[in-house]
Amino acid sequence: MPDFRDQIRGPAVPSAGTRRPLGVGDVEIGGGPFGRWQRINRAAGLPLGLDRMERSSVLANLRWAAGEGTGPYRGYRFQDSDLYKLIEAIAWEHGREPGASYPAFVAGSAALLARAQRADGYLNSHYQTVKPDKVFAELEYSHEMYCAGHLFQAAVAAARTGCGAELLAVARRFADHLVAVFLTGGDDGIDGHAEVETALVELYRLTGERSYLELAAKLVGNRGKGMIADSGMGPLYAQDHLPVREADTPVGHAVRQLYLEAGIVDVYLETGDESLLECSVRRWEDMVATKTSITGGNGSRHDGEAFGERYELPPDRAYNESCAAIAAVHWNWRLLLATGQSRYADLIERVLYNAFAASTSAGGDRFFYVNPLQRRADLSEDAYLGRRREWFACACCPPNIMRLVSSLGHYVATTGDQDVSVHQYVPGLIRAGAVTLAVETGYPWDGRVVFTVQETPGTEWTLRLRIPEWSRASGPAPGPDGYAAVRRAWRPGDTFTLDLDMSPRLVHPHRRIDALRGCVAVERGPLVYCFEQADQRGADVEDLALGPGTELRVLGGRDLPGVGETVLIEADALRLPAPPPSGLPYSTSTVPPTGTKVTATAIPYFQWDNRDGGVMRVWIPLAQGTST
Repeated sequence: MPDFRDQIRGPAVPSAGTRRPLGVGDVEIGGGPFGRWQRINRAAGLPLGLDRMERSSVLANLRWAAGEGTGPYRGYRFQDSDLYKLIEAIAWEHGREPGASYPAFVAGSAALLARAQRADGYLNSHYQTVKPDKVFAELEYSHEMYCAGHLFQAAVAAARTGCGAELLAVARRFADHLVAVFLTGGDDGIDGHAEVETALVELYRLTGERSYLELAAKLVGNRGKGMIADSGMGPLYAQDHLPVREADTPVGHAVRQLYLEAGIVDVYLETGDESLLECSVRRWEDMVATKTSITGGNGSRHDGEAFGERYELPPDRAYNESCAAIAAVHWNWRLLLATGQSRYADLIERVLYNAFAASTSAGGDRFFYVNPLQRRADLSEDAYLGRRREWFACACCPPNIMRLVSSLGHYVATTGDQDVSVHQYVPGLIRAGAVTLAVETGYPWDGRVVFTVQETPGTEWTLRLRIPEWSRASGPAPGPDGYAAVRRAWRPGDTFTLDLDMSPRLVHPHRRIDALRGCVAVERGPLVYCFEQADQRGADVEDLALGPGTELRVLGGRDLPGVGETVLIEADALRLPAPPPSGLPYSTSTVPPTGTKVTATAIPYFQWDNRDGGVMRVWIPLAQGTST
């Protein structure tokens, strides 16, 4: 199979290696949730983002920096990054399905950024207009390199999708300035918010400029050596407590940790430094085993948007920021490219269909910043925890969501010298070099996936299909890497059918997760389910308990108003008596309360909060009492 790496139009394209990702346009997603997300992102999300660039003063701030307007500066000091993420989203969308207005927006933004950029390459509208004497002096919380990283990623996307070279020129001037200050200039400063590391590596991959990779490696190597001043949050917050090769568990601000890990694996992929891969895998294993919600979300604490201690996974106080889900996909994708192990694709699937998918409304124009696993009836906190919102003062999540949705095709499959590996199952077309596969499936509602070969070379090659962990008891036997391999001399018209076990299942938490002890959750295929008040008849969700040995019944083919296509699950349940209206909520009685038999209905977690905004629970108590 020919190497078509130079033609790959995707976010992460290693310079070498046997696992080559595909571009955003090489996979046509024709339906299913992925396809729906891309349609509504184009129709609703991106137009919303474009409107908000003006309404939230992002563009006004840059015009002021360019000397074309007056202040004051409005918004957070990292507000430039909102524009960069939106540019990246629009660039990938143009690469997926060209839009007449997309190149013009990218070019216009690039021109504005060029006018705002200082002669030495520095670019940050907040520090240029508000604190010009503090440039790179407040790195512990300034986000200057963080913003630069998102600019670099936007420029890579624009260059790879033919949206113009102007933005790349702006990005390279800033990257060269960072090199001059922090690499050849000897400054050992590190941004308190990791992100620029992975972006510098991708800019190196695009341009071949070695100093960008060297700076990324330096920043990774110096993290954890006490070089970041205290922002008031402590060293764990910015992962500055231990050198990366020594740290065993993810800590602090979840998004920062996850972006840092993506950069660490990127540096490994380009340098071959095995110690970097080893330490990142070690932290991944600890995170998955002890610090990951059932939805794949990360970040158990509102304080510091942070990882908590091991097994600290409360459902009602789970933070699970949408940006953390996106960063987790980036990290897992790079680990998959580095190792070929299906466990990383498994986690990508869990994150995408649950923690990430729940971030966006069915209409594509409202978003969650925080993704809890339980909502109580008397929720009274701020809007970040209530219903989805159209935008936020700290708007890191919406444009971040948009850029991942636009680039989803990149994460579906990879190609090797003699194989095509399919990691995510979506209907449509996969073009992998000389191979074109048509994919027919109702996944994740249905477990049957049919592959039809449309184009193929004349030689033998292997079709490698990920067998999810949840299907391995009854599906095709995978190899040690988690993939079933079918090798043959394929001919046009040949088909292969994969049947995955979609039986619903009850899931029990680890005994050390105190907040979940005595509870169970419902899963089916890659989907985590929740019990939302809108679907219950005759019982409050807060009084529901599943009976011992409950039967789970699949209700397929539903199209719910406000939600769309879905598959519901019914379960035999008990309605427990309401708590007493007064007195302490404790008792010396050892007799379990008597419950009344009811039927509980569960809906996929990602589809919650599209109706009444009522009570929701992922984890439901397992009843110990009798029924009447």
